[in-house]
Amino acid sequence: MGWLFLKVLFVGMTFLGCLYPLVDFCCSGDTRGQKPNFVIILADDMGWGDLGANWAETKNTANLDEMAAEGMRFVDFHAAASTCSPSRASLLTGRLGLRNGVTHNFAVTSVGGLPLNETTLAEVLRQDGYITGMIGKWHLGHHGSYHPNFRGFDYYFGIPYSHDMGCTDTPGYNHPSCPACPRGDRPSRNLERDCYTDVALPLYENLNIVEQPVNLTRLAQKYAEKATQFIHHASASGRPFFLYVGLAHMHVPLSGTRLSTDPRGRGPYGADLREMDNLVGQIKDKVDRTAKENTFLWFTGDNGPWAQKCELAGSVGPFTGSWQTRQGGSAAKQTTWEGGHRVPALAYWPGTVPANVTSTALLSVLDIFPTVVALAGASLPRDRHLDGVDASAVLFGRSQTGHRVLFHPNSGAAGEYGALQTVRLGPHKAFYVTGGAKACDGKVGPTQRHEPPVIFNLEDDAAEAEPLERGGAEYQRVLPEVREALAGILLDVAGDKTSRADYTRDPSVTPCCDPHRKACRCPAT
Repeated sequence: MGWLFLKVLFVGMTFLGCLYPLVDFCCSGDTRGQKPNFVIILADDMGWGDLGANWAETKNTANLDEMAAEGMRFVDFHAAASTCSPSRASLLTGRLGLRNGVTHNFAVTSVGGLPLNETTLAEVLRQDGYITGMIGKWHLGHHGSYHPNFRGFDYYFGIPYSHDMGCTDTPGYNHPSCPACPRGDRPSRNLERDCYTDVALPLYENLNIVEQPVNLTRLAQKYAEKATQFIHHASASGRPFFLYVGLAHMHVPLSGTRLSTDPRGRGPYGADLREMDNLVGQIKDKVDRTAKENTFLWFTGDNGPWAQKCELAGSVGPFTGSWQTRQGGSAAKQTTWEGGHRVPALAYWPGTVPANVTSTALLSVLDIFPTVVALAGASLPRDRHLDGVDASAVLFGRSQTGHRVLFHPNSGAAGEYGALQTVRLGPHKAFYVTGGAKACDGKVGPTQRHEPPVIFNLEDDAAEAEPLERGGAEYQRVLPEVREALAGILLDVAGDKTSRADYTRDPSVTPCCDPHRKACRCPAT
């Protein structure tokens, strides 16, 4: 790893005006036209109903709606978990948390991250000749070898975890609201236990912290600029590229950048949704101008909306989890109800992915890894099992068949982290454990264990309101298949090469630009 460390360190010492000259953009032969480029954009806490093409009540996603009209929209697409770190780990490995070891979120003081023996999509593609870049939220470990530059990415610009995990001078909109970073000798005002006031939110460029605290009002535009610069330089090199963009939107705090100029008065969430849509539009426009026919753009989300944030949370559309909400708690983020993991998803590749097509195939963020590797003509890791499938036939319009079975891991609301106790089988969904996350009213739904499981038919009941009668013919027909599928995946995991993430915490690994300054502020430039 020594050569990689020196290369990354050298690049990380560059300044804004010369970010890319030291990244190895030189080609070993012109591969353009032979291998496609890939741009994966992952929204944060975006609800299925936040996409206008999905839900007529949403009017804030003009660019994404245009992408849907020019590409393929997936209406039965799912995050691999209902919270940040596990979902992102599954995107980059094609494996559920029970296999890759990431079952819940990493902290500011986390020593570990995505286990080092797990192979990332970036590592596979870089080995196959791709230039790799990551812009935005990482949340898979920031200390030592867990940093993105050591996980296959030639270039990194972004924040190491969620942007509510550090104070800023522009705290934006949150519920409850959090104070700005302390200055001078003024004491911290940690009024809410969910607020971070001791350490400011850092912004990295490769291995260097270039801003702490981050100015959230300018972050979206910085991401757009860095992403378009990367696409420009990579396209000019003649080598294929892979760009992974982890957006800050729609996670709180919302920046409210466009709120004061919003003539439609739709509040902070609508303003931030339009800001996100504009950012995605800038990236898509750059792709269209530079490498349109040879670039596959995939947009999706990491999990559903964070309901406890009230009016600052998104829309689940029709997937309300009514059975759960009647008993209390939220049926969105952190839960295995549809609102927690069914996410917007769009695929765009003019001339290859058919335009204006809606796919009902059952697909997942897990499928990104094997699909991209197959399209690149690269080789999958041979020493481990994947949970994703190659969705190329669906993307090319040759099939509407995705997964027959999909498993939704527990993500904090009920049950053990990462455990597989919710099974999707065709139109049916079985719960061996149910529970509601914290809702806007502060209530949490009770954890309930079910043996035999509670089963819903999503074709007839998208709101998950009324389970099938246990004595009915449909329930009795489906139950043995559910049990067989669950037993099969657990047996497969038991015989697989699995990893265990290090969730140890140590304050000394906290990202800090200057430990001698209040909140680790970077010296003024």
